[in-house]
Amino acid sequence: MAAGDMASTRLGAGRQHLRPLKRRGLVLLRLTAIVFAVLLFCEFLIYYLVIFRCSWPAVKTPADAGGLGTPEPVLRAMFLADTHLLGAVRGHWLDKLRREWQMERAFQTALWLLQPEVVFILGDIFDEGKWSSSQAWADDVGRFWKIFRHPPHVQLRAVAGNHDIGFHYQMNTYKIKRFEKVFSPERLFSWKGINFVMVNSVALEGDGCDICSGAEAELLEISHRLNCSREHFPLYRRNDANCSGEDAAPPDEKYTPFKERYDALSQEASRKLLWWLRPRLVLSGHTHSACEVLHGAGVLEVSVPSFSWRNRNNPSFIMGSVTPTEYALAKCYLPCEDTVLTTYCTAAGGLMLLTLVHAGLVASPFHFGWNMLRKFKTT
Repeated sequence: MAAGDMASTRLGAGRQHLRPLKRRGLVLLRLTAIVFAVLLFCEFLIYYLVIFRCSWPAVKTPADAGGLGTPEPVLRAMFLADTHLLGAVRGHWLDKLRREWQMERAFQTALWLLQPEVVFILGDIFDEGKWSSSQAWADDVGRFWKIFRHPPHVQLRAVAGNHDIGFHYQMNTYKIKRFEKVFSPERLFSWKGINFVMVNSVALEGDGCDICSGAEAELLEISHRLNCSREHFPLYRRNDANCSGEDAAPPDEKYTPFKERYDALSQEASRKLLWWLRPRLVLSGHTHSACEVLHGAGVLEVSVPSFSWRNRNNPSFIMGSVTPTEYALAKCYLPCEDTVLTTYCTAAGGLMLLTLVHAGLVASPFHFGWNMLRKFKTT
């Protein structure tokens, strides 16, 4: 055999050897692209796609009714509850990482798309604040500000919950001061002529303890200027039997009686709050589920569902357009965790099928369908 023929033979063999390598490289590139696209969708884009559908509710103003004068300023307020940032004791690191990433993406996306002026968090910000050490508390606070970072022009106000400072028998002055050092100790927050009262409902036990007496005295001082209130415990109601909607309590929990001072405020404390503060609107957290209740004189209470996927498959938050005389509320749902898990499972199944087809262990669905079609035509 001539030298030229031998060289051609070797070159041809080399090219044939490179073709499988090239095909494997292309398959690997495709698989990598699919994985990247699925991660991008499930961990970033889905938050924009879902929250983009939310919009601020329209609120009636005197100008809308044909009135004269300067239109009333409208305050855009965002209300969320029960974030339950896991601590050092009960939280598995993977669960903690996942839930905090979800809340960070949801909150930052909502800030960017909706541009609220003030954000209220209605208690149970931390899961283990009631027993965490000074170091654990500092770590939790640092993670909180990373997740819920916001520009200087956005106000963030928080109400203490039983997981932040403990129930009545667990709370003490140290825990309350520790919480108030991170979040403003102000009970009355005013902006654009609208007053919001932040109620430490854990302290409304009614047993005359020093903390309870101080909390009641503080509420009495500002009672004449109130028109809205925010608290952690809901006002007294028997149960969630009359609550409806896709984010209400599950059917097996709706008829479970509420325990006063644990699941809801006592009847006495609820009557006091409604009498002292005469609110137009009450928003509360604690139950992790949605509910709307009309109290005496037609005062609406809205229970805000949990903002954490650890507590709900379909978290949400409330958007409020508020003026000194009117308000309008709308709910903004976050991505369902079932949707994300289904997307991941579908993508994993597709990747496995592509890998098996490339390895020759499974026939390509396209070729299989084409062959079946040809057989059908020939028959």
